[in-house]
Amino acid sequence: MTGAAVRHDPDGVYEVLADLDRPCYIVNRGGRVGTTHHAPAPGSGVTLLAYAAPQPPDGLGSAAFRRHHGIRYAYMAGAMAGGISSTGLVTALARAGYLASFGAAGLPPARIDEALGELERTLGAAGVPYACNLIHSPMAPAQERQCVEACLRHKVRCVEASAFVQLTPDLVRYRVAGLRPGPPGAGPRIENRVVAKVSRTETAELFLRPAPEALVADLVARGLVTAVQGELARTVPMADDITLEADSGGHTDRRPLAVLLPAVIKLRDRLARKSPHPMPARIGAAGGIGTPEAVIAALTLGASYVVTGSINQSAVEAGTSSGVKELLAEAGLADCTMAPAADLFEQGVTVQVLGRGSLFAGHAARLYRLYRDHDSLEALPPEERRMLETRILRRPMETVWKDTAQHLSHHHPDWLQRAKRDPKHRMAMVFRWYLAMASRWATTGEHDRRNDWQIWCGPAMGAFNTWTAGSTLADPTQRHVTTIADHLQRGAAFHARITQLRLAGVRLPASCTHYRLPLTDSAPPRLAVDLPQMATARLP
Repeated sequence: MTGAAVRHDPDGVYEVLADLDRPCYIVNRGGRVGTTHHAPAPGSGVTLLAYAAPQPPDGLGSAAFRRHHGIRYAYMAGAMAGGISSTGLVTALARAGYLASFGAAGLPPARIDEALGELERTLGAAGVPYACNLIHSPMAPAQERQCVEACLRHKVRCVEASAFVQLTPDLVRYRVAGLRPGPPGAGPRIENRVVAKVSRTETAELFLRPAPEALVADLVARGLVTAVQGELARTVPMADDITLEADSGGHTDRRPLAVLLPAVIKLRDRLARKSPHPMPARIGAAGGIGTPEAVIAALTLGASYVVTGSINQSAVEAGTSSGVKELLAEAGLADCTMAPAADLFEQGVTVQVLGRGSLFAGHAARLYRLYRDHDSLEALPPEERRMLETRILRRPMETVWKDTAQHLSHHHPDWLQRAKRDPKHRMAMVFRWYLAMASRWATTGEHDRRNDWQIWCGPAMGAFNTWTAGSTLADPTQRHVTTIADHLQRGAAFHARITQLRLAGVRLPASCTHYRLPLTDSAPPRLAVDLPQMATARLP
């Protein structure tokens, strides 16, 4: 069989391969090698050379992940901060059978409460699963606490925990407050699910283990969880699922997925042998997921599910400006760069942003160098001060400080008092104003500050643009988030079949080995499904 080459009727070959619900047989009919949906009958003179099984898109990835979350696809749209992962984006994906996370990070408590109330009414009341992002906020723990309280108040049954380097009382409270006794031998019933997003093995291990007993005991003592829940917490890991974040937009360690994923899977399996919980955490893949080939590569490496991020920011439903979406649609593979992060500016932490079409990365890097090399705003050289006020801040520093101080007085009064005592901290707060406003200018489409837009973006965006070039998805106005997800899943299923045949030694025409996107506005066919019914079919 090895070396069989399909040479004839490439359009017919593609049609058979792309019919994902039916088998594909590679056969030899009198010296002509071709494809068919039907197995050759005995005595027909037709020889079977290879076979690719049906591969419907909703069969990719972990069935346990799909059942546990009550969704159709092993696919998640990760949160994008500042509400870029909007309620509209979450609602569209959730109703189509995907898990999507609302981008609560960086939003004021009132807006989070309003958004979660809307999702509770439109999705939660119908039993349709969705998630909310919970970001670790070591500099502002009250924000983390308020987000957890909003999630509990609005019965959010899944949080995507991101940027955690240690477990916090509020995250543990969310997890443990959702534990209930289950049937004998089945382990506790988990009502509050946690999907942890990490990029290091040591952080993954925190979520693969049960919650720290000291934190749980303190929650029990304060009456935030019951004693029964405290006992149940000993038997379940902190997370149901762990998303490994490789080279992504925003905060990223830019770890190679092919190195990180096998290491954490091995760690998970080692710890699972010692765990009383019958269902070990599943491991997913994020960062660089922008094409069908990337999806199937991650699943082949052992990922239970995939998570998309940057590419959803260019979708119609994303809560950002049309100008940002147009810039993202033009991004290439090498158009991303690293820039200082607003939330961890003083520590020199960086985020990955779009470099093409914006001067933000260069401006932000200059601010960090000035912060590193000087002790106060007053110590800045006169030429640097003029440059800041005319080209970057574009207003007097005193005005920036006045606005910043007013904001701090309402949201972080302790930071304000420190800034009044510490000139270097005051300088950091002024420089942070630019970094924070740069994100807001992008999402609102502030045209006068277009050159300063901060757009979180990873290389998946460039890969996605290359894949969609010449198709309807090349147009930002046609990039509906469900259409993106559907085509990624169908394309991944198609490439799974191609891989099957290649491993069997079949050589296919080059024109048949790539999933074809539509050239006109259309979406792939959908499966009819009762989502509320699926949502009640989670594993214990």
